[in-house]
Amino acid sequence: MTIPTFLPYYVLLGTAGIITAVLIGLNRALEQAHWPVKRRKSTVGIAAVVLALWLAAAAALAALGTFQADADTMPTIQYAIALPILIGGLLIWRSETVKHLIEAVPQSWLVGLQLYRALGVIFLILYAKSRLPGLFAWPAGVGDILVGVLAPIVAIAYARAPRLNGDLVAAWNWFGIGDLVIAVATGFITAPSLLQPFMVEPANHLVTLFPLALIPTFLVPLSILLHIASLTKLRRTVPNRQVTSAQPA
Repeated sequence: MTIPTFLPYYVLLGTAGIITAVLIGLNRALEQAHWPVKRRKSTVGIAAVVLALWLAAAAALAALGTFQADADTMPTIQYAIALPILIGGLLIWRSETVKHLIEAVPQSWLVGLQLYRALGVIFLILYAKSRLPGLFAWPAGVGDILVGVLAPIVAIAYARAPRLNGDLVAAWNWFGIGDLVIAVATGFITAPSLLQPFMVEPANHLVTLFPLALIPTFLVPLSILLHIASLTKLRRTVPNRQVTSAQPA
């Protein structure tokens, strides 16, 4: 399948921008939380290496055709989606270092960062060019746009009145997770494989190929982990005041 010439630029530059925003925001949050300089730089450096290696692995596997959809084979992309979520979720649940990171990063930033989800408009653009099936493109594209547009609105509302808008943050997070679950599910049932329940036109080949495969294998797990981190912080927040900083153990 021919890849649209603009798509690698859109996906790769967008992904690079998201990673940069994550690292800059993390560094600023740890600085404001008064983490020691050496510890702060080390933590941000480790985060940069992890994100870079994760992206490189996802890109290499996609470029090698590991996730490529085929009507007579079993899908493999689900492993690249699930594994980072499982590992990241375990770290959020069990790691004291990650616990301190979540405490240090403002809730409004965890929410507002996902403005990048509005980049999901690419699914609608590709649908308009008859490169993606509507069954996948419409829920994935519209859902991502809504989550992305609402992110700064919810973030500002929480920053202004955290005790009043905790439920709003929770609702936004669950909406965002639901959007991703629907996108992944429709991606599976529209991509050719032995598990595909029915045929669609055009077949959803493109989302299993480089560079678009970076969205389900890197950006989807990253977004889900940000949602989990936000919900975890919300649950851990002291009822009468927002926890805004924490010293590392």
